[in-house]
Amino acid sequence: MPRWFNTTGPCQPHKHYMLPATSRLPIATVQQLIAEENYFVLHAPRQVGKTTAMQALAEQLTASGNYAAVLVSAEVGDPFRHDPGAAELALLASWQLNARLQLPADLQMPPPPSAPPGQRVQAALTAWAQGIRLPLVLFIDEIDSLQDEALLSVLRQLRSGFPNRPHAFPQSLALIGLRDVRDYKVASGGSTRLNTASPFNIKAESLTLRNFNQGEVAELYHQHTEATGQGFEPEAIQLVFELTQGQPWLVNGLARQLVREIAPNPATLITLIMVEEAKEILIQRRDTHLDSLDEKLLEPRVQSIIEPMMAGLPLQNVANDDIQFVIDLGLCRMLPEGGMAIANPIYREILPRALAIAPAASLPQITPSWLTPEGRLDLDALRESFMAFWLQHGEPLLGSAPYHEIAPHLVLMAYLHRVANGGGTLEREYAIGRDRMDLCLRYGDVVLGIEIKVWRDRRPDPLGAGQEQLDGYLARLGQRLGWLVIFDRRSSVVPIEERLSSDWVATVSGRAIAVIRA
Repeated sequence: MPRWFNTTGPCQPHKHYMLPATSRLPIATVQQLIAEENYFVLHAPRQVGKTTAMQALAEQLTASGNYAAVLVSAEVGDPFRHDPGAAELALLASWQLNARLQLPADLQMPPPPSAPPGQRVQAALTAWAQGIRLPLVLFIDEIDSLQDEALLSVLRQLRSGFPNRPHAFPQSLALIGLRDVRDYKVASGGSTRLNTASPFNIKAESLTLRNFNQGEVAELYHQHTEATGQGFEPEAIQLVFELTQGQPWLVNGLARQLVREIAPNPATLITLIMVEEAKEILIQRRDTHLDSLDEKLLEPRVQSIIEPMMAGLPLQNVANDDIQFVIDLGLCRMLPEGGMAIANPIYREILPRALAIAPAASLPQITPSWLTPEGRLDLDALRESFMAFWLQHGEPLLGSAPYHEIAPHLVLMAYLHRVANGGGTLEREYAIGRDRMDLCLRYGDVVLGIEIKVWRDRRPDPLGAGQEQLDGYLARLGQRLGWLVIFDRRSSVVPIEERLSSDWVATVSGRAIAVIRA
């Protein structure tokens, strides 16, 4: 039976190209936790393989003959966040079905005994553990889809039954979700999250599931080569890893685009250029996984980190928990050399594009006066068009940007996307503490490097630093000409009609820079 690269739901070995499901789990630690009758948490971002891994582990544990292990889900309880009794009934009905599908008849979950609301989960798990011949191991997936009173009720019942394990409660239990327990959402006591392991202070450890390494990406893609004969350039596989940093959904998503859309003929070798094309398609399609990132950007805890990161500013007064939160969500990662960055280059493109949607939707109709009759990008015409646009529309559009600190950046990017949509691409570079954002507009054979600087209160004119930084950026791009755009955000700034200007300067290495003050 032919297999394919999976981007929807858990992987299945007979249908999908996949690596051993538990290979990225800290499997020795998990096995020890289970043997020692511990309860633990497994958290990792969406679409990295948590469900696939824990389903496989449950099957392995049951097959060993030492445990009755089952993966269940808490997702069906989500509609009943303020009605714990209804949530319990939905959960237990779902768990009975899961057990019937995963376990032999003598290990399945019996009909739950009668119990009052708020005690049904504990009563059902007690009856289950007492009624079977093997220790019960329960993995509860999508636990953080439960919220508020329903979440608190379930966690308290698990804690209440914990001392009765293994004979009258699950020997080991794992909560599986996006976040660690302290970040589960509640609406009690004026807080929006638990801020503590209680009421699940029985967890022994919090574990995570790592991304693919470069060798595993190559191994996964080689399965397609073995099955179809279609090969991948080594440089193409390396680029896939660099673009995704091994995020499994992105690795599979790129491969799916490559072998189904871009090069469906198995005789076609997958090249570096094809990977770049697949990346752009993936970003523009905004599939469900990528769309789910957008909603996180407006959470205050996320904005407090992503906004200064895009502006190139240092983090200020950010709680350690908030840093861990964006890492747990898969939006950011800690760098080996120190510091924090967006999780991978694809996300680095997606996040500012998502934030620029509102400014882009607010743009007026713009005539593409920047193209020559032959369809080539005319940089002088583009500069004149941008300045005319900013004079008339720039400042009014700042209010459409969701992040105030980088509102000018987002409006400029929205404008440049209008340019790129005619047949080009726009790339971005930004990081904490760089005090700038770099853009690269590619249109045909024309490459324009742009550096954005902001002149803030109590800071010197960024012209000198901007020239030096842009000179280095242009050197990396192999270009002799670029733009330095300086947005004046001082409180005492003169009106836009008086400050909008454009002048040419030369860098110490002889590169030409158009300095645009806006």
